[in-house]
Amino acid sequence: MGDLGRQLRALLTPNFAWLALPAGLALVAVGVLAIDTVRPRQAHTQQSLNLPIALLCMLLAMMPHPRVMGRVAYPFFGISLGLLIFLLLPFVPRGIVPVINGARSWIDTPGMNFQPSEMTKVFFALSLAWYFRFRKSHRSLLGLVFPFLLTLVPVTLIMMQPDLGTALVFAPALFAVLVAAGAKLRHLFAIGGLGTLVVVANIAIILWAPANMQLLKDHQQRRVRSMIKLASGDTSDIQADAYQQYKAMTLCGAGGVWGFGEERSREVFENFHLPEAHNDMIFAVIVNRWGMLGGIGVIGLYGALVTGFLGVSATTRDPLGRLTCVGFAAMILTQVVVNVGMTLGILPITGITLPFISYGGSSLLFTFIMLGLVLNFASRPRGMMERESFEF
Repeated sequence: MGDLGRQLRALLTPNFAWLALPAGLALVAVGVLAIDTVRPRQAHTQQSLNLPIALLCMLLAMMPHPRVMGRVAYPFFGISLGLLIFLLLPFVPRGIVPVINGARSWIDTPGMNFQPSEMTKVFFALSLAWYFRFRKSHRSLLGLVFPFLLTLVPVTLIMMQPDLGTALVFAPALFAVLVAAGAKLRHLFAIGGLGTLVVVANIAIILWAPANMQLLKDHQQRRVRSMIKLASGDTSDIQADAYQQYKAMTLCGAGGVWGFGEERSREVFENFHLPEAHNDMIFAVIVNRWGMLGGIGVIGLYGALVTGFLGVSATTRDPLGRLTCVGFAAMILTQVVVNVGMTLGILPITGITLPFISYGGSSLLFTFIMLGLVLNFASRPRGMMERESFEF
């Protein structure tokens, strides 16, 4: 009880957790209302089942000592990788691993379809932070090999499902943690420049290379081509590959500054079908119902959430907490940028949720676990280090 009392007193003292927690709860409230606009039944499930479970797990994540979390990070990361491998086994029945939208990304469990990649994100960030907390090897170029291999394993397994959207969040989290841990920026800029060249080369391959030289799957290639066509004003694919993105862009534009409001927006989405409006395309629902100001408000809430995460990272002296909070902030920021970008037509559709807002049990559960871990680090006394940390 003594440790719990100290945690509660620390949380009652003004700190950056006061910014992160209300922002997360406000985003969930917006999400339930937005889902209710297009899928009332799913909104009820999100509010009455998924949210209580997620809040309970957030409270549980606030309790363990950071050293305990660090010691279990590797084993649970290994378990999550095992579950990713399980998804890809060809002999697993579809009743256990259903194929949804062409991807084997979920395990059918009572109450929800469990998505192991969401679990992997949490323990990947914890594992990175535990690995880097007192280490200096990443100051050399050779020392970056292991963390990049550590990142490549889950990214490869998730890409094989295939789930490009979720795979995209790991590299930004790695780079953010490396910067926070004191890796040399010239090494990171060199690797980042190489990665940018690979992306540009891949786009060139999609646009001009023959089919036998393509690296991405066929549906991923079509999404890139359709996005480029829409961006250039070519609407020839709006009834085919560009249908979903064109609809999302149109519905966002129709909302104007103030939005249609609840009843009118319900009618709009009943008459103009938007695939995955309650999930990947939920930002289009928000802008249509609450207008451009509503969309800006949601982006502002994400800004407050990420600022809270980074603020907790900056004010804690525990290296595990500092690096983990940075990794979580990078993951959430990447998801928001990619999701909003694909809804507005400036990025190709990749199938990625909007944290705290999109419908989905696994996404909501593990995003709240991230928030609970950040609150955990915010509630701990500052003098926790037993050795000098990663200051450079």
